[in-house]
Amino acid sequence: MDSTSLIVALVVALAVIFILASSIRVVRQQRVGMVERLGRFNRTLEPGPHLLIPVLDKVRYNLDMRENVIPFPPQGVITEDNLMVGIDSVIYFQIVDPERAAYEAQDYVKAIEQLTQTTLRNIIGGLDLEQTLTSREEINQKLRVVLDEATGKWGIKVNRVELRAIEPPPTIRDAMEKGARAERDKRAAILIAEGQRQSSILSAGGEKESAILRAQGDREAAVLRAQADRQAQMLRAEGEAQAIGTVFNAIHAGQPDQALLSYQYLQMLPQLAKGDANKMWIVPSELNDALKGLGGLVGQAVGGGGATSSSSAIPAATGSFSAPPKIDVQAEIEQQSRQDEEASRRTVAEAIAAAAELERPGVRPHQTNGNGMQAVTDGRDSSPTTTEQGAAASAAASSDPATVQEAVNVQR
Repeated sequence: MDSTSLIVALVVALAVIFILASSIRVVRQQRVGMVERLGRFNRTLEPGPHLLIPVLDKVRYNLDMRENVIPFPPQGVITEDNLMVGIDSVIYFQIVDPERAAYEAQDYVKAIEQLTQTTLRNIIGGLDLEQTLTSREEINQKLRVVLDEATGKWGIKVNRVELRAIEPPPTIRDAMEKGARAERDKRAAILIAEGQRQSSILSAGGEKESAILRAQGDREAAVLRAQADRQAQMLRAEGEAQAIGTVFNAIHAGQPDQALLSYQYLQMLPQLAKGDANKMWIVPSELNDALKGLGGLVGQAVGGGGATSSSSAIPAATGSFSAPPKIDVQAEIEQQSRQDEEASRRTVAEAIAAAAELERPGVRPHQTNGNGMQAVTDGRDSSPTTTEQGAAASAAASSDPATVQEAVNVQR
């Protein structure tokens, strides 16, 4: 075999390989091939291997059937109140008819972009800035309806339209931030004022209750002090009366004479002359009578003890007098201490009994009894007995009318 035959064989082999390579086409999953035969659409190639006629058939378009996402750059749109805002949008679409998508639109991506821009201008032009910022869902819905209707004849379905960002002008954004800050400051001031108002109300209520309690305490303390002063005055009056009676009986029982009285009178004279402010003092006329009586007594003692004149003698008191009994003050103090100790033990015993009654089930504490202790009841209805009623009852049992009237006033 010569070289010419070898070259011809190689050329034929390469041609066969080229023809076989061009006649076999593999389409990937989720993609569709558009086959043209002699420049005219022939058929659609589904995913998998396919055999084409060399030179006559040609795969013109290889379309992706998956859902596509196309972000569009921000564009300026004028609102109804003549403000320029920048809107950044995203379109989600999918090819449903490969033949129409390949042959109805020259560049369906660019066509969708331009259609989105014009539709956004129409929609945003009928809204003011505030509506534009708060009506994203409504804008998305309107834009999707328009795009879906326009791209339906292209074999494309628009599934979703999203506005990623709406940027107002910087001056408007600053004004909005200041307004939002002012609104937040307003709400904070309102909350602070409301808190201060509630605090003032609670403080006033507490002060009112405290003043009422203090007034009630002052009233009870004043009543107790008045009762204590009354009893103290009565005790002092009784003591003074007893002291005067004791001294009176002792003096008359001792049968004093004129000499003793004159001597006591002379002893009081230095007390009358005491004091830095006393520049002069007057001797009373009774001093002469006292000195005369004392001199007469001395003369009688020297002269032999004659009878005294009736003019200087002490008039005798009528009636019988005896010396008062001796009072043992220490014994009285000890007796009073024993009585106080007995009363204290009785009070402690009543308190222990009341605590034991409280531990029994079904027993609840009631009001205080006459001794100041808390009464205990078994839950049945009983008439309440307050401290003031107990005091009034005790006072009513007394025979003193003033005590009874004071107890009635306290009860009222």
